[in-house]
Amino acid sequence: MTLQCETQRPIAADKILAVAIYALYGVGYFTGISALMGVIIAHVKVDDTDPVMRSHFQFQIRTFWIGLLYLVTGFLLCIILIGFLVLGWWFVWSLVRIMKGAIAASENKPIANPQSWLFG
Repeated sequence: MTLQCETQRPIAADKILAVAIYALYGVGYFTGISALMGVIIAHVKVDDTDPVMRSHFQFQIRTFWIGLLYLVTGFLLCIILIGFLVLGWWFVWSLVRIMKGAIAASENKPIANPQSWLFG
């Protein structure tokens, strides 16, 4: 008879962490650095959680990197004015993803398609 000492991670802690990362992304509109902190946490946690929260961490990682792509492209294209449209799209796109993700995480629901470029 062998005893296995497996420590079950509380799902609530991962859920709170996922919601906190969405909040960091929201604060990132004003500071920038908080979004970077959020993506680092998501990268650390993505492989160490249940499938529901894993979908959120994957969604958060993609939100950060795709958002960064939109930001860089938008700023570069501001020279020819189309960049302002790209930046407007980035703002709406990221806001919808943050709100949708935070609501789903708080209700313990997964992101249906965390690999999506749109809204999951």
